[in-house]
Amino acid sequence: ITGKGVYATEDGRPVVVASPGYLKEQHIALPPDATSNGAETVVFVLRDGQLAGYVALADRLRADSKEAVQRLQAQGIKVYMATGDNQQVADVVAKELGLDGVYAQVLPDQKVKIVKDLQGKGQFVAMTGDGVNDAPALAQANVGIAVGSGTDIAAETADIILVNSRPTDITNLVEFGKATYRKMMQNLFWATGYNVIALPLAAGVLYPHFVLSPAIGAVLMSASTVIVALNAQLLRRSLK
Repeated sequence: ITGKGVYATEDGRPVVVASPGYLKEQHIALPPDATSNGAETVVFVLRDGQLAGYVALADRLRADSKEAVQRLQAQGIKVYMATGDNQQVADVVAKELGLDGVYAQVLPDQKVKIVKDLQGKGQFVAMTGDGVNDAPALAQANVGIAVGSGTDIAAETADIILVNSRPTDITNLVEFGKATYRKMMQNLFWATGYNVIALPLAAGVLYPHFVLSPAIGAVLMSASTVIVALNAQLLRRSLK
């Protein structure tokens, strides 16, 4: 049941495990004692359309989640969470991680709308997810990042797959991209510097005041190539 639960049959009898929202749609009253402690999500079990019980579920935050959020925010990147969990659970997680915002009780199509709304405001959106419900949003985002331990459809939809499934790998990915871009611009500067300055001088632009000899031009050309190659190798040091 998309975004609401799952169903099956047991000895020919229908069994449904679903969210509080599904119960409201079926006009089934929620038990008064079926409340969470703020860090749990309560799902309900129905047998033959009748409430049979409920289960409290809680996710354990990954140890490096907070570090990943802080490192992204330090680079001016806003971090939001879109989850199907209830608002109370989402707020607890958002507060613990120090997120910039949270969207709770959202369905798969609503996640896509969130991404589209952010893009409509001129934002460049990277979406990270691991489930079937995340696949549409991963496809809509400017960059889709799938968690390696997630579902196959999420991995097939995303642009990038995190093999180790660590939140800090997302931060490492951003930092790697920025460091690579810096090296590209530096190497472009060196290569352009040679072509813009050395070649015209060798061609006699300032003749008779100054002419760059072919021998020196060849040396500078080789030096430019060596500098670009060595500078590219320094990328490893900047990522340690």
